[in-house]
Amino acid sequence: MVNARCRALLVLFVLFAGLVFAHSVFADDVIDVVNVTVPVSCSMSEAVSGNTEHTATIRNNEYESDIGLTNINVFCNDKDGYSVYAIGYSEDTYGNTEMVYQGNDTPAPSNIITGTATSGNTSNWAMKLSAVEGTYAPTILNGFGSYRTVPSTYTQVATFAAQTDNTIGSTIQSTYAIFVSPTQQAGTYQGKVRYTLVHPNSEVPPTPQATEAGKICYYPNGSNVEGTMGCQTIPESGTTDGVSPTSATLLASNFSRAGYGFAGWSKTFDYSDSTGFLGPQEYIEFTEGAYSGNNSGLSLYAHWVESAGSLQGWTCPNNTTMPVGAVTALTDLRDNETYAVAKLADGNCWMVENLRLENTAEHNSDGALAQGYGTSATYGNFGGLANAESTGISVNYSANSLYSYDGSNDTISIGPDSYPAYRMPRYNNWNNQSASENRPQEPTTTDAVNNTTNAGMYSYGNYYTWAAVIADTAPHASSDTSVSNTSLCPEGWHIPSGGESGEFSILLGFIYSSSQISGSDTFAVNREFRKFPNNYLYSGFYYEASAMRRGSGSIYWSSTTKDELHSYHLVVAEDNFSAGLAYSVKVAGASIRCLSTHSP
Repeated sequence: MVNARCRALLVLFVLFAGLVFAHSVFADDVIDVVNVTVPVSCSMSEAVSGNTEHTATIRNNEYESDIGLTNINVFCNDKDGYSVYAIGYSEDTYGNTEMVYQGNDTPAPSNIITGTATSGNTSNWAMKLSAVEGTYAPTILNGFGSYRTVPSTYTQVATFAAQTDNTIGSTIQSTYAIFVSPTQQAGTYQGKVRYTLVHPNSEVPPTPQATEAGKICYYPNGSNVEGTMGCQTIPESGTTDGVSPTSATLLASNFSRAGYGFAGWSKTFDYSDSTGFLGPQEYIEFTEGAYSGNNSGLSLYAHWVESAGSLQGWTCPNNTTMPVGAVTALTDLRDNETYAVAKLADGNCWMVENLRLENTAEHNSDGALAQGYGTSATYGNFGGLANAESTGISVNYSANSLYSYDGSNDTISIGPDSYPAYRMPRYNNWNNQSASENRPQEPTTTDAVNNTTNAGMYSYGNYYTWAAVIADTAPHASSDTSVSNTSLCPEGWHIPSGGESGEFSILLGFIYSSSQISGSDTFAVNREFRKFPNNYLYSGFYYEASAMRRGSGSIYWSSTTKDELHSYHLVVAEDNFSAGLAYSVKVAGASIRCLSTHSP
């Protein structure tokens, strides 16, 4: 028998249930989605109370330990943790483990070598690390919890699995010990230890490479770098005296690294010389004091910049927040490719790598490839695109970046027998120096060695027809003066405009002004566009059955059309230059650079 209270509750439940079914509140849903990207942020610094320069006075035949104490604070929110590496760095030289005499005596006294700093007939010094106890105390490795020899190569000395508290962080303490032998000459001696933070925990720090006489050699400079490159022979002087300057055009990069943008080449492995950054295909002259001279060789290291967030919706900061010349890196959420981005002379932020987005069915299942948003009806007909590795496909001409117009009609036909060469090459098919008969081979680089004839494929990016660039469906696209509402660039980015007042021409004007170039010096302008951080490449172009001018010239599409058949573009070539005033047929395949206009 149900009591009165229970009956009342039962009646209320029935009435409520009836109300729900009679008038559903789920008829018109609104789902508001908020996406937040938290970039990896890791830093290492000296504690405020610390002191990274220690002074001690030690008499002959004495031992002193715990000289100085430096607290090194580490914050890192990388879920895969971090490691700290140490190396001797006396006189700012990689691997120098000695305490170097600082006086002017000739001959100089013997330096103090590294050792366990105990006793004997030889002066020596040692280092020790300890972790400040607490929740986030790191692990000290390789016996560095007691005094031991300073390492001559980068050696892992501390590690932590993961750390996300930026108010506590991890703290590592460093101290030193010195033994002075009875025969050590009086004087002041200085030794240095360099500590380097790397993350994730599996990462290893880059290391310097020996130069090879007469060669420019290219190094990947990091962990998990894909692609291979050889060395480039430095041309001999063109004069009979054999001492006049010679020159070289650097090779474009064939390296790729997930989560990092490629900002060019660095003359130093640790990027310690910011004036030593070079464009991927920069023109250099081997003059006295520059690039180590004609015959001594040059080692160049990939200049990687870790992604700071996503390209989509990013706004170029003003010049106060991000000055001209500054470089960052951002990731395209459509395919997780990361690009270096620089504030160029015009005050705008440009992608300084060629677009590598692949317009294929694999990346376009919902027909919303253009800008990564909307539908095909809004952003162009991207439906029915073929996978780039398929054969025997015939599709109507649309905004497809990987297939070339055959010149006879408005269709693109690709088959194993009839039109294999009409497939536009994809950058990643050459990333490990491979190629097939269906993709034109990179022209042999005469100054490449070690059978590395295809260096530079990855950074050339993909080729795109103009219809693909503006996300249009017509064979020759529209005859409007400019298209700005749609493009293959990410949200918040756009294709630069062409013509006399276009953004390519505006950039040229600022480069003229900052570089003091003569208006008639085509070669000087060409070289400025290839310098860091502009980083324009000789990525060539593609038309009908041929990849052309790779290694000697390039075409970059603008959003401005000349007429129904042609559109304006930027030309960067050894024998030609035009900042958005030249034009080509819209069915050709060319490169893309996207830009974001700076904020007020």
